Amino acid sequence: MKRSVLTGLSLLTALTLVAQPKPPKSFSGVYPHLAMYNNEGECGTGAVVPWAGRLWVVTYGPHLPNGSSDKLYEIRPDLSRTIRTESIGGTPANRMIHPESNQLFIGPYAIDARANVRTIPYSAMPGRHTGNARHLTDPEHRIYYGTMEEGFYDVDVATLTPRLLYEDGNTKHKKGVDETGNQPTALLPGAHGKGLYSGQGVMVYSNNGEPGDKALKQFDVPAGVLAEWDGKRWQVVRRNQFVEVTGPGGITGNARPETDPIWATGWDHKSVLLGVRDKTAGWQFFRLPKASHSYDGAHGWNTEWPRIRDIGTTGKADYLMTMHGLFWHFPGTFTARNTAGIRPGSAYLKVIGDFARWNDRIVFGCDDSAQKEFLNKRLAKGNLEGPGQSNSNLWFTPLTLPDQLGPNTAEGAVWLNESVKAGETSEPFLFAGWKNRSAWVKNHGNEPLTITFEVDKTGTGNWVPLKSMPVAPQQALQIPFDQATQGEWIRTRVNKPSVMTIQFYLAGNDNRRPDTDPMFNGLARVTDQHALGGTLYGLGNDRKALGMNVRRFDNGQVTDAGYYELDGEMRLTRKNDPQTAAFIAEKFAIPKQAVTVDEASVLIVDDKGRRWRLPKGHDAFTDLTRQAALRICREVATERDLLNCHGTFYELPAENADGYAKIRPVASHTLRIHDYASYRGLLIMTGLEPENLATNEHIIVSDDKKAAVWAGVIDDLWKLGKPTGKGGPWKHTAVSANEPSDPYLIGFYDQRNLALSHNASEPVTFTLEADPVGTGVWMPYKTITVARGQTSTFTFPADFQARWIRLTSDKSCQATADLVYR
Repeated sequence: MKRSVLTGLSLLTALTLVAQPKPPKSFSGVYPHLAMYNNEGECGTGAVVPWAGRLWVVTYGPHLPNGSSDKLYEIRPDLSRTIRTESIGGTPANRMIHPESNQLFIGPYAIDARANVRTIPYSAMPGRHTGNARHLTDPEHRIYYGTMEEGFYDVDVATLTPRLLYEDGNTKHKKGVDETGNQPTALLPGAHGKGLYSGQGVMVYSNNGEPGDKALKQFDVPAGVLAEWDGKRWQVVRRNQFVEVTGPGGITGNARPETDPIWATGWDHKSVLLGVRDKTAGWQFFRLPKASHSYDGAHGWNTEWPRIRDIGTTGKADYLMTMHGLFWHFPGTFTARNTAGIRPGSAYLKVIGDFARWNDRIVFGCDDSAQKEFLNKRLAKGNLEGPGQSNSNLWFTPLTLPDQLGPNTAEGAVWLNESVKAGETSEPFLFAGWKNRSAWVKNHGNEPLTITFEVDKTGTGNWVPLKSMPVAPQQALQIPFDQATQGEWIRTRVNKPSVMTIQFYLAGNDNRRPDTDPMFNGLARVTDQHALGGTLYGLGNDRKALGMNVRRFDNGQVTDAGYYELDGEMRLTRKNDPQTAAFIAEKFAIPKQAVTVDEASVLIVDDKGRRWRLPKGHDAFTDLTRQAALRICREVATERDLLNCHGTFYELPAENADGYAKIRPVASHTLRIHDYASYRGLLIMTGLEPENLATNEHIIVSDDKKAAVWAGVIDDLWKLGKPTGKGGPWKHTAVSANEPSDPYLIGFYDQRNLALSHNASEPVTFTLEADPVGTGVWMPYKTITVARGQTSTFTFPADFQARWIRLTSDKSCQATADLVYR
């Protein structure tokens, strides 16, 4: 009897195991079936919130104050998904949990503890909803809504009836607005609203942009605002670009609103800004470095949506901050009186709209593929079309991922070619968290002066002298700081009025190996004579698939091998669709002469006519680049490009964020990557080894074994290997005396060696200049005299950090400047 019972139980267990659903397919934490599409020019993730045992997500289109095709998504722990029928779309990025009514407010929706959804129609509350805040006088029964065009509403949490406080700019002006436009408003300066939060008797609002044509082209014009409202009047706190406004209470609001701090993040063309509001002392501001400049742009469109969120376990706060391409550990204890503890994590490439901890993973909501591509056009892309339909996805990662991606090298200025008063102290700049730290100093004035650096060792406002030194008129210095020097913050002052630049460079050690991670096995090498490539296009018309014209490369011969599609289940199948194949052939052809490869290095002339030089990789890339056999440049995250040039992937900001001047190398490789594109939140690459197609789980092969792609995420590229390269601005080049070379990239590389030679009949002195960040402020660094017929070498120390270098010669000659980055 017992045996039959056990047998029955075993059979039941076996049947239960068999009945378990197959886990959904994923690539590097992205589940293709969760991809979110709309019919708009962009499909960003506005908010991601765990609630009622589910994960709730809203997407947004670019400028849709009265609704759109975007949806409210309900995702269960097994990653099954429901698109809620209550969806009305729009451009929402607001979210707040209201504890008293036990509701989540996300977009125009209110969701109770049983996952019932109610909707506030846009006819009652128009605008691009950007934030929620707790009510100043009746937080139990009411909440605030704020819009991107400074519409503000006071909403009853029970009836969802909104009361208008300030009319939304789209409604007020009642005129057509291009979907990419910043609608001007009269209430506050700036445009493109972002953050909303309340506490200490005020509601705080931020915007990060500026209307007008100038803001569409220049990254360094005045833009944005941080403002606060006391229930009656608005006050401008600071005229800069601001985004996140929050506090220790996060999306539930501060537990002690009278005294808890309010935090705000922002930036200007110099560095990242961090503000903290104290009930008594008011606002104080600090500066942090930028890892990426892809978020710059005075219009504010390139920042979607930086956040500070608690990703710790219940009862233990652990805040993660995203800002300008770097993950930051942010202390929940941060106040005006205790500013210690901010530390850099790692650099990332994804565009992140919101994130949350859910089921012991971090879920990032991303902005991946925008059909519009907005202003992000450039010569290196040719006439390349954007994706046929906007789409984005969620990215599920381990809790440790924010420390595991790219190196945290970053830079920023406190003064940038600007007038400074005698004795005036700069704003504090973050000093702790990096091994290699230095400052570039330039006295643009005509008087000698003394510069003094001070540090706050404990983050308590106790400043002590660090070092002082004289700086002659027009003199530039690089000042390294010893690794043993402690300090949370550093600041500086001068003893005479002058025009000054103080630019800090902070570099972590790049401990990546130069070899490629096994996840890329199966991609063809640059020296391979056989490769299976293909040009890629994310299809439109709600097809939600990726089209590919497959091409075989065999010993220099190119053969068209048919049209294939990659569907939502990541099945690659041959299709008979000559119309789409012809469209891809015309609109997605790889442009010729996107860059120039000469004997010295890679030369790029950007859309403004500026000249830039980049290192070369393996010699085999030269012919493939000249033959237009490899895609050079493509947008793979909204409003920034990926440049794959001569064996190195680079993050390339949009031209309106200063483009090539702020380029950042990600990783170097020896792969023959034919094309790459964003699809369902994934990075898809072509260029596989035809005889080695089943190497790892990242490779998808067609049923007929005649087509294949690699699938992962753009942040997998950090695992290709640390940036390396060779070349320089001159190679047996006729050089005129005192005429500077083209700028040559040196930032983000290490183990850098320079060899100088010339053909003059007498010694030649070369001057090496550095541009710390790409602003065009060149600073003399070192002079090297090279004897006739000799080669002089120089190894850059670890504390030398700058983005660009250039050389001048004191005599006309034929010169070579070879740089090797290992």
